[in-house]
Amino acid sequence: MANILVIDDEKSIRNTLQEVLEYENHKVEQATNGSEALELFGNSGYDIVLCDIKMPGMDGIEVLEKLHEKASDVPIIMISGHGNIDTAVEAIKKGAYDFIEKPLDLNRLLVSVRNALERNDLVTETRVLKRKISKAYDIVGESPAIVKVKEMIERVAPTDARVLITGDNGTGKELVARWLHEKSPRANMPFVEVNCAAIPSELIESELFGHEKGAFTSAIKQRKGKFEQAHGGTLFLDEVGDMSLSAQAKVLRALQEHKISRVGSDKDIDVDVRVITATNKNLKEEIIQKNFREDLYHRLSVIIIQVPSLNDRIEDIPLLADYFNEQISAEYGKPKIAILPDAISEMQKITWTGNIREFRNVLERLMILCDKEITGADVTAYAQPISR
Repeated sequence: MANILVIDDEKSIRNTLQEVLEYENHKVEQATNGSEALELFGNSGYDIVLCDIKMPGMDGIEVLEKLHEKASDVPIIMISGHGNIDTAVEAIKKGAYDFIEKPLDLNRLLVSVRNALERNDLVTETRVLKRKISKAYDIVGESPAIVKVKEMIERVAPTDARVLITGDNGTGKELVARWLHEKSPRANMPFVEVNCAAIPSELIESELFGHEKGAFTSAIKQRKGKFEQAHGGTLFLDEVGDMSLSAQAKVLRALQEHKISRVGSDKDIDVDVRVITATNKNLKEEIIQKNFREDLYHRLSVIIIQVPSLNDRIEDIPLLADYFNEQISAEYGKPKIAILPDAISEMQKITWTGNIREFRNVLERLMILCDKEITGADVTAYAQPISR
């Protein structure tokens, strides 16, 4: 059942629509003009609005604009007895969900209402999924080192500045990249990740820039690269220090000119991409060794965010233990396990060479091997830290 607002200056139309929609088990309220509709809209949450275009005083297009400002996600179906292509196009451009002409085809109207409700369901599901995804990528901790990282994200995310994220393996560099995207104006556009270390050097250019059919032996069809896939959004180049020099040259051109060309093509393609990179290498040393281009380094490192190792923020271990305890318990469908204070103390003595990734794995191991609680003795017995 949906809560629907019908706006029309003709009483017969309003009553017909109310009768038909209530027969479909929807709740319907009426407004005779735009001003009344705006007042009702501000006091009650509607799932759908049906709005006539030609009304005395404030016309339907103006009502559409004002309603859209109040709640852009509520589908508004415009109705007109004087419909033409220009009016329909204007309504859709200004945010209308659909446009229906009078005399009303009630079957067509009901189909539009059902589609609008399905759209609402999808929007709601997407929001729920985004919240779940956001929770999965939480940056957990209250230590000064991690608070500094969070503050940098808040300051830098709203800009289009390129960010180089540095830190050891397993520290959470990808989480920083994701939050830079989620808190940016590009949040509703793609976040595309490329692990430069996982792609053979001979394939990295094709992966990043795409290729044309026949560009090389296995190129059996045209393929878009990651730059094109991330158009309008964010491209995250993880382990950028492992990228080949030839690919580095092409990335530099893409950053300078905002254009790329696919492998096997001379045609330029415009791209609008924010590039965020990460590495566990010292790129300045890589430059000295001629493994990384200095001009590319300066392009990528407008902002540098250093992610601290777990050993540099051991005061966050209690929070991380609780966070992963809840996450892992949910994955296994079991209640949280008690982690005793002496277990936390033992965890804080470990040298975490694998950082957060290693910590989560160790905690999962402990939760599997221990019955009702994790003690300091269990940590000593099962953590098996790798000594440096």
